[in-house]
Parts: sequence; C-alpha cells; structure tokens
Amino acid sequence: MLAPMETDSEHQNGGSPAPAVAAATVTPPKFGSLSECLKLEHQLVRVPFENYKKIIRANHRTVEKEASAIVSGVSEVADPKFSRDEAVKKLSSLVSRLQGLKRKLEEGSRVEQLQATKCRTRLAHLESAEVDNMFMWNNKRLNRILVDYMLRMSYYNSASKLAESSGIQDLVDIEVFHEAKKVIDALQNKDLAPALVWCADNKAKLKKSKSKLEFHLRLQEFIEFVRAEDNMRAIVYARKHLAPWAATHMKEFQRVFASVAFRSNSECATYKVLFDAKQWDLLVDQFKQEFCKLYGMTVEPLLHIFLQAGLSALKTPFCYEGECSKEDPLSQEGFRQLAAPLPYAKQHHSKLICYISKQAMDTENPPLVLPNGYVYSTKALEEMAKRNNGTITCPRTGLVCNFTDLVKAFIS
Repeated sequence: MLAPMETDSEHQNGGSPAPAVAAATVTPPKFGSLSECLKLEHQLVRVPFENYKKIIRANHRTVEKEASAIVSGVSEVADPKFSRDEAVKKLSSLVSRLQGLKRKLEEGSRVEQLQATKCRTRLAHLESAEVDNMFMWNNKRLNRILVDYMLRMSYYNSASKLAESSGIQDLVDIEVFHEAKKVIDALQNKDLAPALVWCADNKAKLKKSKSKLEFHLRLQEFIEFVRAEDNMRAIVYARKHLAPWAATHMKEFQRVFASVAFRSNSECATYKVLFDAKQWDLLVDQFKQEFCKLYGMTVEPLLHIFLQAGLSALKTPFCYEGECSKEDPLSQEGFRQLAAPLPYAKQHHSKLICYISKQAMDTENPPLVLPNGYVYSTKALEEMAKRNNGTITCPRTGLVCNFTDLVKAFIS
C-alpha cells in the first residue's frame, strides 16, 4: 500500500511521484511494522514526563511558600520593637526553617532526578527498537502491557513481581498507580477525604480539562449528611462547597439540594438513586478516568487496545454464528465482548490460509483437496509427503491417503 503523500503526488504529477517526496515518505518495508507499533507508545514517555512536571510544580510552590515566610520573618526582626534576645530567638527559628527547606529541596531534587532518569530510560528503550532485536523488544513490550493491565485491575502485587522478574521496573508506572490505589481504596470504603485532597493537589489541571470530579465528590458528601439526617450541617456544607458550582451545574445542584426534603428513604426514583450504593462505584470509575487523563494514559487498558486492533481484522458476522470454529478467537465470550463496539472487517478479497503452514494459498501455493473434503496448501502437503513416503495424514480427522489421491482446487 502506498503512503498517503505518495498517492497525492501521483495525482498531482500525472502518475509519477516526485522524487523528493518519495524519498521523504517511503519507509523501507522492514521498518514498516516497527514504525507502526511505536505510534502506540505515547503513554510510555508521557506518564513519567507528567509526573516530572507535577513534582517540579510542587517543589516550586514549597520554595515560594517557605521563602515568603522567611523573608517576612526577617522583616519583622528588623523592627526596633524587638529586643536582642527576641531577635536572636526569631532568627534561630528562621535558620531552623531554612534548614528544613534545604532538606525538602534535597529530597525534591532527588525525586526530580529519579523521574528525569525514567524519561531518559524510556526514550532509550524506544530508540533500541530495531528490526534485529525485535523479538526481545516485543517480549518486554508484552510484559509492560501485562503489568499495565494488572495495575488497572488492582493486582498490584502480581504486577510488581512481574516487573521485577522481567527487569522492567523503570518502564512501568507502579508508583503512579499506587497513588491512585490509595484514593480508590478510600472511595470503596466510602471515604471521600483522599479523593478531595487529590483534587486540591491537581486543581489547575482538572479545571483546565473541565472535570466534574470534585463537584460530584462534594455532592456525595452532601448526600451522606442528608443520609445521616444532619440537615443543618448539610445546608452549611452546601453553602460553602456547592454554591460555587451552582452557576455551571444548576440542575444537578437543585436536584441534590431537594434531597433534604425527600430524605434517604424516599421512593421517588429521581431522588432514590442519589442514595444508591452504586453512586460510590460511579465515583471510582470517574476518578480512574480523570486520573488516566491527568497522566496522559489511555482510559482503556493497553491490553484491550492491542487485542481490539487484532480483533478488528477478524470480526465478521460468521463469528457470531453457532458454527463458528473453535480456533477463531471470537468463538470465546471474552473476545466477543471486546469486539462488540468494533465494526465488521471489510475484506474485498478473501484469503485462504493453510491450517498446517499458516501461509496464504494462492496461484503459487494452490490448495489441494483431500478425499474427506479438507483443504491444505500444496507446499505443506508436499513436505508431509516427503517425510512420510508419499502418505498424507489429515491433521483434523486423521484420514490417511496417498499424495496422488489429492485434487487441485482453483481459486476464482
């Protein structure tokens, strides 16, 4: 298949692509699959880079806060009303604070360097992807994809052991997912505090992405006050924490505020759902989505994305019929669920693949039909006949026949 820029050149130049464009866009065949697979590695570098920026911002805020307090303290000491002893005591306190700031900066610098090293390691890993070592590189990528899936499914110990045994600790984001684990565990235990702290720490980015996570957390906290029949506290809480959101989320604000009148035992469907335990599960799912967006991760596990890429080429209406072959991945319910949102594969020309050699059957390797009706490629059956003195054994039914009994089939 021609690259898009080549096709455009042919239309513009009457069928002969411009040499300069062709030279710039044509990729050697052996590098084609390599360049395609690297397009899916955006997350690999983005996550440590986002974490790196986050740590730098946190260190910058710490320095600004501490430096401002220290400068203010020095200005106070300069006031003549301070006695000598008071000034010495105040300055000693400021020196201790400076020493504390120094320790924080040293720790912050160490963490920054750790993230920078991770970024460099991952870039070097991507650069090491060459045709000659693709087998080892693909094994590492498979382990990374499995670790990513385990972390998203909350199998943290298994993910850590796989990463350690494969030597890919710097290529996976276990620490980042542990940060999410604390919030998820708290939400599953109906504790909103860690999630609200996380929202406060990432307020600027969440606001930029127009996230509603904090608003929904605040709504849930309000609902819990109503559930406990502490209506006065609920009203005070709403004035302080929900009122700022009213301008942009008035309908939701009004519906939740009305729950004070209906209470948790209401049979009205509009308000009954607000007190449903499933609301906590929805908050967990929403947090996971916001967390992934914040770090530039895919919302779906990488394993699902890679599997869907393959299933998109296999999905046909026949896969969902009762006669679907057990060798077809889509005969299994798990794969069918993954393929559900995918369109059917569009194939202009059918391809016959030999069951034995897994090679395409075409004019140069035509299909041969056994007496029992099964079809295999000529090359595969010739090799089998050479090994068995001209005898052919059907790998599916066990039928034994001579090579001379086979009939050539023609592909139309």
